Amino acid sequence: LEIARNGKEALDMFGTARYDMILMDVQMPVMNGLVAAEKIRNLEMSTQVHIPIIAITANAMLGDREQCLAVGMDDYISKPIEPEVLIEKITALI
Repeated sequence: LEIARNGKEALDMFGTARYDMILMDVQMPVMNGLVAAEKIRNLEMSTQVHIPIIAITANAMLGDREQCLAVGMDDYISKPIEPEVLIEKITALI
């Protein structure tokens, strides 16, 4: 388990290690999770490896889920996170 404090740090970490899954907060400083996820997906194109990304956000507005999926995230969880829901979504993607 590794923690990035912002989207740029998450992107930098992605370039130096192999991860089985990414839980990406959408609202982060420096680079938000949407931009970071889109950049990760662009980097993946050269590797032919797909790492599941679950968006985590305090926003539960209509269209937020679609926006996350549009940039390549695989699923979406709104805060507060219910442990059972998180486990269910992780299990479905690995």
